Amino acid sequence: MITSPSYYDQIGGAPVVRDVVERFYERVVGDDDLKPYFVGVDMPRLKRHMVMLLCSVLGGPDPYEGRDLGEAHTGMGITSRHYDKVGEHLTGVLQDSGVGEDILRDVGLVLAKVKSSIVAEPAETAD
Repeated sequence: MITSPSYYDQIGGAPVVRDVVERFYERVVGDDDLKPYFVGVDMPRLKRHMVMLLCSVLGGPDPYEGRDLGEAHTGMGITSRHYDKVGEHLTGVLQDSGVGEDILRDVGLVLAKVKSSIVAEPAETAD
């Protein structure tokens, strides 16, 4: 039986994920719209959690065992626009790292799936 390597293995494993996360947070914290969300945040701890989460999303060997994403973001007042900007920064860093379109698509699907757990504003309804 032939098995395909996971996305995690395809991109180069933990060293590449750590680099992606480092560059991702450089962009996010450098973004004036997003910077306020990170004031007073323990960035080394946050980066460790993001590495674990991204490794898990990419099919790495260890499951994510951090806090529930909704719980972790409660009370932060994250808007849909800001959530989308964070997602754009993540996909931009992944693209710059040379990941394939299939990985970008699947990461985008995960971002869409968890968005409602993280965004604080109510969904707009059609009148």
